[in-house]
Amino acid sequence: MAKLLINDQEIVIEDNSAIIHACEDAGVPFNCQAGNCGTCQIEIVEGEENLAELNQEEEDMGMDAFNRLACQCRVRSGEVRIQY
Repeated sequence: MAKLLINDQEIVIEDNSAIIHACEDAGVPFNCQAGNCGTCQIEIVEGEENLAELNQEEEDMGMDAFNRLACQCRVRSGEVRIQY
């Protein structure tokens, strides 16, 4: 099981899963949910190595290892600390 720390919330999710629902529940703002608008940009404070590689939508939006789209990002395992 992976752990997301989003602001002051701790959320446990399955390894190798998308973080969109956990982020949505924690209050991250979303709009298109398809990687086109950038509304759900999050800052990865710690644990970027525990996330899957950037996908094409994130690359197209100019994201990097520390700035990701919550609607596109997947956690492999471990702990990841996020701010929005």
